[in-house]
Amino acid sequence: MKARASLDGTDSVTWFAGTVHAWEPTGAHRPLFGFEGYNVARAIEVDGGFDLLTREAVFYTDLGSGEVLEKWDNPLTGESVAVVPVWNDPVSFPLRLEGPRPVVLSTTSLGDEVCFNQDIFLAYPSPLPRAEFPTSSQDDLYKAVELFQFFTPEAALRDSSVVSAPARVTWTRLAPWLPWMGMADRPGTLVYHGRGKKLGGVAELPARILAAVEGKPEFLTAPTELTMPSETSWTYFKKLAAKGEVTP
Repeated sequence: MKARASLDGTDSVTWFAGTVHAWEPTGAHRPLFGFEGYNVARAIEVDGGFDLLTREAVFYTDLGSGEVLEKWDNPLTGESVAVVPVWNDPVSFPLRLEGPRPVVLSTTSLGDEVCFNQDIFLAYPSPLPRAEFPTSSQDDLYKAVELFQFFTPEAALRDSSVVSAPARVTWTRLAPWLPWMGMADRPGTLVYHGRGKKLGGVAELPARILAAVEGKPEFLTAPTELTMPSETSWTYFKKLAAKGEVTP
């Protein structure tokens, strides 16, 4: 919790950026766009562990300029599509040392640093069934892999006076085409590769990210209580479709 958030219950901001690649069954691959965003987190100590309460905003970016994309020209289809950012509110986790799903993190000593890694394999019924979302959903079963690594100084972890340890993070994700890409009938996978670090607060976020969040002030602070389930790009897209703001 010292690496991921702060033991005193205040907000912690982790910024990250990287590239999203297309990987097709033939082995063909190419970068499609970048991504840049952040997670704002609050750790609340409870009996047996912590509730990790977070929100995250992520924006897809132009590979050349790094500017946030509102429209994207798809090189795989030749079509121009509207880009839907990631507005995940909340993304929260009840973390307990014991119980039906105890939290167990693998650790690796790297001299002065410790690396915590989380290897998350997901498979559950898709929020976007193919019958209802024929152009947005590749499968009725959502399958993805999320691979995280957090690097933090061991001295900060052992120092009882430190409530928030510095941390760097890497993230790799294998997942279906995003719903807004309109590529549900095309075989293939997205591969995300990113890295980032804990900041001193939202004021340290890049100006283009702060500008993109303008109008959604709730994303500048973490939640204050645990609510479930977490939002995902798929559930958020479904909400937009229900309001007629995107095409299923």
